[in-house]
Amino acid sequence: METFLAAQGSLAEPSIAEGVAQYAWLLVALPLIGAIVLLIGGKRTNAWGHLLGCATVIAAFVYGLAVFLSMAGMSGSERVQELHLYDWIPAGALNVEFGLRIDPLSMVFVLLITGVGSLIHVYSIGYMSHDSDGGVGRSNTERRRFFAYLNLFVAAMLVLVLGNSFVTLYLGWEGVGLASYLLISFWQRRPAAASAAKKAFLMNRVGDVGLAVAIFLMFRELGTTQYTEVFARAGELSPGVLLAIALLLLLGACGKSGQFPLQAWLPDAMEGPTPVSALIHAATMVTAGVYLIARANPIYTLTPDGRLIVTAIGALTLLIGCIIGCAYDDIKKVLAYSTVSQIGYMILAVGLGPAGYALGIFHLLTHGFFKAGLFLGAGSVMHGMNDEVDMRKYGNLRKYMPVTFITFGLGYLALIGFPFFSGFYSKDAIVAAAFAEPGWRGWVFGGAAALGAGLTAFYMTRLMLMTFFGPERWKDQKSADGRDFHPHESPVSMTAPMILLAVGSVAGGFLLQSGDWLVNWLQPSLGTLEEHHGVLPHSVIPFIVVGLSALGVVAAWLVFGARRVPAVRPARVSFPVRAARADLYGNALNEALFARPGTWLTRALVYVDNKGVDGVVNGAAALLGGSSGRLRRAQTGFVRSYALSMLGGSVLVIAALLMVRFS
Repeated sequence: METFLAAQGSLAEPSIAEGVAQYAWLLVALPLIGAIVLLIGGKRTNAWGHLLGCATVIAAFVYGLAVFLSMAGMSGSERVQELHLYDWIPAGALNVEFGLRIDPLSMVFVLLITGVGSLIHVYSIGYMSHDSDGGVGRSNTERRRFFAYLNLFVAAMLVLVLGNSFVTLYLGWEGVGLASYLLISFWQRRPAAASAAKKAFLMNRVGDVGLAVAIFLMFRELGTTQYTEVFARAGELSPGVLLAIALLLLLGACGKSGQFPLQAWLPDAMEGPTPVSALIHAATMVTAGVYLIARANPIYTLTPDGRLIVTAIGALTLLIGCIIGCAYDDIKKVLAYSTVSQIGYMILAVGLGPAGYALGIFHLLTHGFFKAGLFLGAGSVMHGMNDEVDMRKYGNLRKYMPVTFITFGLGYLALIGFPFFSGFYSKDAIVAAAFAEPGWRGWVFGGAAALGAGLTAFYMTRLMLMTFFGPERWKDQKSADGRDFHPHESPVSMTAPMILLAVGSVAGGFLLQSGDWLVNWLQPSLGTLEEHHGVLPHSVIPFIVVGLSALGVVAAWLVFGARRVPAVRPARVSFPVRAARADLYGNALNEALFARPGTWLTRALVYVDNKGVDGVVNGAAALLGGSSGRLRRAQTGFVRSYALSMLGGSVLVIAALLMVRFS
């Protein structure tokens, strides 16, 4: 352990300025320049703005790939290097440099963000070409602004994963929050979109406070926020401080990654355009929390209690996401709760410590492929169905959208963990690691992960059956704007990214685990993967997981495949279904425990301020003002009045003296 912590605090001897990585700042600069040009250039960039937006992210991916390949020939600590750009915050004892940490963990995220981000950018060209909310004469302006926000989002996410300190990470963290607000509320003429963006922004602020306080604690205890120094000296912290920092970082991760109890904003974010859903829910924003815990692994390795809480939050969230996903009819919200569940798997994995850090990143990468493909597939279905999201109005779409059906189906198989697809390798590894936990934790966390696999198969099979199979229910329906449905395949600008992501959904898991390549690659950043043997043999677990998934598939077919699905949601349903459709009362719980008491407290403080503090000040002012006004009336300006006043006063004085004299 001491050797690993020391490695975290050391850098490779050859300077990063020697070689291709000396220009690693271009990874952030390229999409950032694209965003600035598109936002400042205005209408002059309307005609080619979307092309510039795509070009900058593709260029960042190409350069990131070059840096990655240049690191592939290095070994061990040589892959952990830093690029100093300038002194950012020299303020007394606090000296924060703005620099980049180029290591295996950050480069994996760079390739994921820019690679999947590039495909989503290209997909957006076709998707935004039919933007019905743009209005006549506004489509080009709306499209240009959309690509500017996408570029800004990618730039902020790259700052988050490449920063070499917790303060730099926080800069990217807040930048991602701002960009997500702009993207979710892109169709701001829809009240639901504006409300969803505000909800996401506010709920993320709760987590951001936790991250900020954790950074404050680090500076107070260690006098620094740089990764190298914090990780090298983490052993100096007391157990209580370590636990506090670990829990505060977890709070930040729960906000960004939509984990319990801050998961309610994530499904509402579906009000944004579908490419935004793919960008936020597949490869970027929701993975920020997983990255944060994985990056801070030296801290979590030193606090078993902190890891236990992280694992419990992940296990609980993955079950919540699965249960709610079984009840929704909105195709994008089903996928959104699937993301909540799959991020729960990743949080559970990194909570296992050295036995799970690399496994969480493994599932994060495979999830980036198949979930991005599923969201883009959902957008393709909506494209051909007048933007309808209600699966009850679908049916037999495989006949009209063959490419979408095949690519979506491959992503579905990867998500449910079908043997030899990408999800099979990464999810089974997490389930096995969970079962390997000692004592009751192995049964609880392993059982939760295995049960989640069965529920995932159920709700995703339900989605497939209602969308691509069964009778054509859309023939007797109309879209929300009164139009008839005419399903059709999407243009090549949309289907090509879906095909590439489908390839990743099929082969990504096998390639990443082949020869333990990913585990060995991440070792300089995450340490050696520890394998334990717990309550069940590892060889048995794949059969259990696949068996539970098969049961989920069969159960979904019996309920939604063998029976006719009504085109209108039944008015009367069982309590579990009502509870799931109400998000297991998560919103009601937050409203009762936090929002409403907060509102009451605010109103009480405003009342005290108005009637108490301001009342005393205003009352004193009114007393003095009224008294002076009344006294002023005696000052008439007439000599006779003053003489009479003097005479009256003299009479009173004489009378008083006489009373004293004769008393």
